[in-house]
Amino acid sequence: MFRILVAEDDRGTQRLMQDTLADAGYEPILAADGQQALELLACRHVDLMVVDVMMPRLDGFALLSRLRRSGSQMPVLILTAKEAQADKRQGLRLGADDYMTKPADEEELLLRIGALLRRAQAISSRRLTVGNTTLIYDDLAVEWDGKITELPRKEFQLLYRLLSCPNKTFTRRQLMDEIWDLDTDSDEHTVNVHINRLRDRFKGNPDFAIVTVRGLGYKAVRV
Repeated sequence: MFRILVAEDDRGTQRLMQDTLADAGYEPILAADGQQALELLACRHVDLMVVDVMMPRLDGFALLSRLRRSGSQMPVLILTAKEAQADKRQGLRLGADDYMTKPADEEELLLRIGALLRRAQAISSRRLTVGNTTLIYDDLAVEWDGKITELPRKEFQLLYRLLSCPNKTFTRRQLMDEIWDLDTDSDEHTVNVHINRLRDRFKGNPDFAIVTVRGLGYKAVRV
């Protein structure tokens, strides 16, 4: 059972999150602010955190900053009423893995949590296998058809992200935010270029295909 820490100062939201997570088969742990969350993390294993931003003593951004400075790669989903793009960018720059605004749709929240947990499991293993194709994270390499192909970092990260969540559609903007620096001068056309390069490299691969979702972005399909 995955253990999820919810850092939220509103008691009504706490109870709602507790019930939603428990009904979905997770073990919820509640913290009233960022400071209490750190205290709980010091003595309990946690698989993922859902963090509000506006909290007393230690707010969500400060909590996230401390967590990443300590070297923790635990998945963090920010759930907040702060909906400005500047706030979202700040949260992602500090190391958040996802960002949702309140009120959140419960089904979408659970889907995002599930995706983050699957991604964390894949990255922690440092290898991702799709059929007879293996992505080796530490080497930025792909093993298939009896040979190993080393990829440029951005190409590898793009392929790894798509294959970590097969059949999920990612917009070009999402991929830019996750893989490229938010302050990069590159535009979304860069994603198209990298996708085309990956298609050329793996056009004979029988295990997966990268599909264009017209008007939206891309997804990886396991064959």
